[in-house]
Amino acid sequence: MSNQDQLKMHSPNLVDSNIEKIAALFPNCITETKDENSELKKAVDFDLLKQELSQVLVEGEQERYRLDWVGKKEAILTANAPIAKTLRPCRDESINFDKTENLFIEGDNLEALKLLQENYLGKVKMIYIDPPYNTGNDFIYEDNFAESTEAFFEKSNQVDEEGNRLIANTESNGRFHSDWLSMMYSRLKLARNLLKENGVICISIDDNEQATLKKICDEIFGENNFVNNIIWQKKYAASNDAKYLSDMHDFILVYTKNKELWRPNLFPRPEELDNKYSNPDNDPRGPWYATNLSVKTYSSKNDYIIVGPTGIEFSPPPSRCWVVSEEKYKELLADNRITFGKDGKSRPYQKKFLSEVQQGIVPTTLWFHEDAGHNIGAKSEIRDLFSEYTGLFDTPKPTKLMERLIALVESKDEDDIYLDFFAGSATLAHGILSYNIKNNSSHHFILIQIDEQNNEKSLAYKQGFNTISSISKERIRRSGKKILEDNAGKEGIENLDIGFRVLKIDSTNMKDVYYTPDAYTQADILDLADHIKADRTSEDLLFQVMLDWGLELSLPIERKTVAGKEVFYVAGNSLVACFDDLTFDIVDEVAKDYPLRFVSAEKAIHLDHDKTNIKERFKQLSPDTEVKFL
Repeated sequence: MSNQDQLKMHSPNLVDSNIEKIAALFPNCITETKDENSELKKAVDFDLLKQELSQVLVEGEQERYRLDWVGKKEAILTANAPIAKTLRPCRDESINFDKTENLFIEGDNLEALKLLQENYLGKVKMIYIDPPYNTGNDFIYEDNFAESTEAFFEKSNQVDEEGNRLIANTESNGRFHSDWLSMMYSRLKLARNLLKENGVICISIDDNEQATLKKICDEIFGENNFVNNIIWQKKYAASNDAKYLSDMHDFILVYTKNKELWRPNLFPRPEELDNKYSNPDNDPRGPWYATNLSVKTYSSKNDYIIVGPTGIEFSPPPSRCWVVSEEKYKELLADNRITFGKDGKSRPYQKKFLSEVQQGIVPTTLWFHEDAGHNIGAKSEIRDLFSEYTGLFDTPKPTKLMERLIALVESKDEDDIYLDFFAGSATLAHGILSYNIKNNSSHHFILIQIDEQNNEKSLAYKQGFNTISSISKERIRRSGKKILEDNAGKEGIENLDIGFRVLKIDSTNMKDVYYTPDAYTQADILDLADHIKADRTSEDLLFQVMLDWGLELSLPIERKTVAGKEVFYVAGNSLVACFDDLTFDIVDEVAKDYPLRFVSAEKAIHLDHDKTNIKERFKQLSPDTEVKFL
């Protein structure tokens, strides 16, 4: 099979991509070196690159302002390394699998972020995460930050179980902060790529790592793209048993991909602000309220006598002047924008019309629980949904907080994608469903949650939830059902997407020989003539192809029977796939739909020359179709 026909079937190698970007800017800094197989490959001359980026002679390591820790370089290496993994669809655990635009990915979030790099590059409007706070009792990902790219790639292609990925990060650990920072750094580095240019990331955190988290976010997103640190009041009552001060808030760090391209939305004006407006004189411009016409910053130009409608003369109060010049005052008076009270004898005030004020308020950095919810309310939401269960989550976030974040960042003229790669209790998904029905919007979510086993002694495990992800998925099912019930008969309810497509990270669909044929003898290769694993379905292959071709994994899928065989149509004719025995009858029928891409498998054709004939057939009937084989 030629490399041109073959799909690569693994996540992108970001090192290669970064080298190409550097080569475009500094071609003189690109050299060649030999890899593990003694083959030449491009590499960066870092000494030259350092000099290119410095205005002084670079002779060696210099002191400079930066945050460093044990494992930082390994975290960068790990983020850039490719993996030979795939996403396998799970219809049984999904809701409205074929048509929903929401995704739930089960597996390691580092691997999931790598798999999404091409499919969702620059497409996510907001990332919200509520990561482990590193309190000494949390579990963090046990990433192996010491592996080389090749070793990491080989490990990722193993078929056997890799064991648990989470470890307790206790304060007795000699790398207590370093391990947490490494875990966060690699994931945030990958997450940034997925944000739109006007996208936003919001990260919940407490005092334990707030300072260090801000430092790594400054490095990854750029300190000039830091927006604000929101203080969210998570409790409404003090804890009297607190050892020092009662902790009442969490932080939400807010960064943008490009601060010049994003502005926050205004929040709705509270009713009490509008209640002070009235229209006693039936002004056709609507309700207004009177504002002071004087100001304490003195200007002699604005110090003049105003004569009221009854002849009373008014001077500015002592040490003050009017807020406008005399010429401007006359314009306001002529436009009926000055009031002297009901009897015309009161001091002059300027009329400010409700119709002319900013239709919303600028968001602040202080979010009280009345507006953004609190922890106790979040637990009540879980109890309401899981009335027959107890103690499933200790510190879930309230949907009210998610809705406020969505209102802060959402696009007003298009549907957005929202991502949470520490999904936990799936509050973001619940918040999006709730927000959509309230605001007639159609935003979508991608949630990622590791399928780690719950502790056997935990309440969740004892009640039948073996993993956190099993609770996450059930939360989405129940919240969607409840929203439909609570809004039955509401206009537009039939268009609300409460579904989600479950995809599970697994080893690649391809046998090892597909990636490392040089490691096998000719006899081995004959035994492995079919390089697709025996337990993989056509739909498994379809999703690996969608990953490889960079298609959004939420695109609608239609299964058709063509010439007696199963054929998949993704997003109309964007991608057509057939992994059954491929005949010219199938090709002729599919070609009538002029697909942009067509994919099949080597096993679907009987003779090598059939592949050439099939490609030629497409050239005749649908010349713009790109044809590939697994």
